[in-house]
Amino acid sequence: MSRFLHNTLQKNAAENPSSTAIIHKDQSLTYQQLLEQSEAIASSLAQMGVQKGERVALWLPKRVEAIVAIYAISLVGAIFVPINPVLKPRQVQHILRDCAVKALISDGQRMQRLSALDHSYYMPEQMIQVDHTNALPCSIFWSELLKTPRIDFEGATNSSDVAAILYTSGSTGSPKGVMLSHHNLLLGSESVVEYLSIQATDRILAVLPLSFDYGLNQVISAIDVGASVILLEFLMPGDVIKAVSHYKITGLAAVPPLWNQLSHLTWAAECKKSLRYITNSGGHLGHTAIEALQAQLPDTDIYVMYGLTEAFRSTYLEPKELNQRIDSIGKAIPHAEIRVLNEYGHECAADEVGELVHLGDLVAQGYWLQPEQTEATFRQLDGKPALWSGDMVRRDADDYLYFVARGDELIKSSGYRISPDEVEDCALEISGVMQAVAMGVPDPQLGQAILLLVEVDSDTDEHDIRKYMNAQLPRYMLPRDIEIRELPRNANGKIDRTSLRHEYLFQT
Repeated sequence: MSRFLHNTLQKNAAENPSSTAIIHKDQSLTYQQLLEQSEAIASSLAQMGVQKGERVALWLPKRVEAIVAIYAISLVGAIFVPINPVLKPRQVQHILRDCAVKALISDGQRMQRLSALDHSYYMPEQMIQVDHTNALPCSIFWSELLKTPRIDFEGATNSSDVAAILYTSGSTGSPKGVMLSHHNLLLGSESVVEYLSIQATDRILAVLPLSFDYGLNQVISAIDVGASVILLEFLMPGDVIKAVSHYKITGLAAVPPLWNQLSHLTWAAECKKSLRYITNSGGHLGHTAIEALQAQLPDTDIYVMYGLTEAFRSTYLEPKELNQRIDSIGKAIPHAEIRVLNEYGHECAADEVGELVHLGDLVAQGYWLQPEQTEATFRQLDGKPALWSGDMVRRDADDYLYFVARGDELIKSSGYRISPDEVEDCALEISGVMQAVAMGVPDPQLGQAILLLVEVDSDTDEHDIRKYMNAQLPRYMLPRDIEIRELPRNANGKIDRTSLRHEYLFQT
């Protein structure tokens, strides 16, 4: 029997209609209200001519309308395309054109910026505006669509139908659209609900973009079990702590740059009482940040995870193992199978470095209109859908996995293969160092030398950094060059390593 994304909303609206589903500032929706609004918007989309399989883009900050739209688009059988709200109009144009978006849901400010582009750019047939500011002549207002009577329309017919296209930030060139089916999204939710033990009583703070699979899953998992989601657009890291305290948040997910900042702040007593778990994905979280968070939140479970948009998530480390295996990314999440394969496609021995390959139904449907790249990354293995991640890992004798590096990020210096994480972790132990990126740059004698880029929040200088690292690391792992600078973030809040590699490798 096929199941669809909106089925979980329908189930909770029937069983717990008055329970709070979504909170944003002074606005909230119960499960019944969320379903009613989703049905009204779905009916409006159908009347506008949006058909099964067509794409509807959301270029919005985290707000109630974004969640309503996701479930409305699912109801009508179309495909939702969440666009990061921080992207610029030309980046948005690439996405709109790439997947031939039928309708765009956005706010007046963003629509006005988009309309200012050259008219040769692609514009969707329908422009739905969630507010009444800077109204465009072509705008259809959200408030009017909510008045649409419920009508019958064709929805998705198979759980393997594509439900969402998420655009990756892209390692080179333009971002690619990863196609996720209803089954992918629901199975990912079930997996996370299982290992995080998410309950209807949980209150989950959503700080990550909904265009990021990690952020989107928080909402879907909460609605799967009837929990409450609090949407937050924060300006400063301290705003996150205030929100955890104010809303009595039980679950919080973030990426390493934000966790590094939060680990330096003081958490209110109310946070320590309510916060049941925190999770990290989207990059390596260093020892110093983990230990600082453990000290601040002694009764909170810390989950270290590894994932990628093309397979949602692959591994997690149980909190009870964190002190013994602080560098590990754990074992496969429920519904996933993980292999570590060498260049010949054979399973690696214990502690041998190989490529992480993810098998199972969490693997996405491929890249939108990119058959060659899909074929290179998505294949079958043992009769199962499989994804070759490009990430290098090792598995120890107890089957715990350890991330080594992206295949193209390993530093090869003086005959040694060096993981950037080891160098970065050492730098992050230094007082005043907030972020660190290590990379290999060409060197005529060494093959590659280590360049260390650091972001500091005090008067920590290069001498302090070198002195500490000289005492902690073997000579072959010491940076040749250290540069103190602000490090760029990508649209999902992670350090933009790709732009840094291009900046430094192309000028070397």
